[in-house]
Order: sequence, then structure tokens, then C-alpha cells
Amino acid sequence: MHNSAPLTNGKHSGLALFRQTGLRFLWVSLVCFVLDQWTKYAVMDSFSLYQSVQVLPFFNITYVHNYGAAFSFLDSAGGWQRWFFTAIAVGVSGVILWWLKQSTREQTLLPVAFAFILGGALGNVYDRLVHGYVIDFLDFYVNGYHWPAFNIADSAIFIGAALLIIDMFKNGDKSKASVSPDPIKK
Repeated sequence: MHNSAPLTNGKHSGLALFRQTGLRFLWVSLVCFVLDQWTKYAVMDSFSLYQSVQVLPFFNITYVHNYGAAFSFLDSAGGWQRWFFTAIAVGVSGVILWWLKQSTREQTLLPVAFAFILGGALGNVYDRLVHGYVIDFLDFYVNGYHWPAFNIADSAIFIGAALLIIDMFKNGDKSKASVSPDPIKK
């Protein structure tokens, strides 16, 4: 007999914890992480550093190492940034896991957004810990202007952030409706 109701102390146990909270979306994080690492290893195995192959007139696969953060921020800072960005990502990942555990079954978009962010953050943390840098290879450009190269993990973080914004606007309308004054009550 399966009981997904909370235990007497208000906590869920085992499988019920995953079914009743945002932890049920950890599969999204896992898919993002695996896809990110698989594509990075495929690029490392097939390309030499800085090698670039045009795929479309506006898109190359270009193998680069990023020692910094987004847009190569602090890329040449001397090495301390590896541990700084790793610590930030691990801390944020811990907060996201805690939040996913606290979220309710009714919440869907927000936990999915956080699951994308978690998968992306862990993909880049893995790179920093194993390689000392993040592997980037997606190179989009227009008329010779190249957007900084990025990877699947960065894309997952971007998708998660976009979903957070959508959720904010979606729930912002609900919260305005729920706090509007009742004209009958005075």
C-alpha cells in the first residue's frame, strides 16, 4: 500500500517526497547535465583547441576554454576565479535543491525553471573541478561579430532564467488579482 500523505512531523518520506515536491523535476537537471557533458566530450574528442567548423552561415562549433564566467568575465584573473565560481555555483545549487524540496505539487513552471538552472550550474561546476575551466563551443555570429562562445549548460541556465521571468509575470497577475481591495468591504 502506497501512502503519499505527509508523515506526522509534516515531512514526506522516500518516493512521496519526489512526487509531492519540486524534486520530481530533477530528471530535467539530469538530462541537462548529461547532454552538456556528452556534447563537451564530443567536441574535445573531435576538435583541437580553437578549431572552428562552420555549421551554418551564422553558427560555428568552436572549441575554447573559458576560465571565467559568462562572456569570459574574469577569464584572465589568475586562477582564483575557478574556486570562486565553483563555490558560488555549489551554494546556488544547494539553495535550489532546498527550494525544490520545499515546493509544492501545484507548482510546476518554477521548479522546472530551477531544475534547468541546476543542471546547467552542475555541468559547468563539473568542468571547473575536472578541467580547471569550462568548455565552450557554440559560436553564433552576425557579420563577423561573434557572440561569446557558450555551451549546453549555459543554454540550460538561460532557459531556466527565461522560465523564471515567465513565471514571475504569470504569477504577478495572479497576485495583483488576489490583493486587489474588495469594493464592498470597508
